[in-house]
Amino acid sequence: MAAPGPGEYFSVGSHVSCLTCLGQQLQGEVVAFDYQSKMLTLKCAPSSGKANVSDVILINLAYVSEVDIINDRTETPPPLASLNVSKLANRARSEKEDKLSQAYAISAGVSVEGQQLFQTIHKTIKDCKWQEKNIMVMDDVVISPPYQVENCKGKEGSALSHVRKIVEKHFRDVESQKSVQRPQAQQTQKDSTLSS
Repeated sequence: MAAPGPGEYFSVGSHVSCLTCLGQQLQGEVVAFDYQSKMLTLKCAPSSGKANVSDVILINLAYVSEVDIINDRTETPPPLASLNVSKLANRARSEKEDKLSQAYAISAGVSVEGQQLFQTIHKTIKDCKWQEKNIMVMDDVVISPPYQVENCKGKEGSALSHVRKIVEKHFRDVESQKSVQRPQAQQTQKDSTLSS
């Protein structure tokens, strides 16, 4: 069956097997099904191979050529796990602030290097923000363009020292990535020259 007809549905907890129009075989436990959008959510064996985790796959049944019900669940499904709504709201707010901060940096004309440094610092110290083109860390340290260690200004102390170490490490990592990429680019160029 390609998609359920009127009045047909998949019971939560049932096990189904789907063959996509691309020939991919998917099998798992039904977590949710929306009749109007023809979307089926399956909990499948983890692709990572890790225990105690599952892959969750959303399947648009418009792109499925065959669905077989392996085991239909007739009893009432277990209750849904409770969600920590305030934690989810805080995470959403935090992600939104991060995206707005990135957008601000781009619109303010901050260099790519400055944006990358900001992201690196933000991974370690959440209390960092843009102040025009300057990076403000914990309201104690200001890093101005061109965002090098010597551009870190603030009251001498552990905060300034810690931020300087992060900046140093960031630029060491960037430089080591460049040194790895250069030989690869040169080898690719040599290969293309030899094949010409």
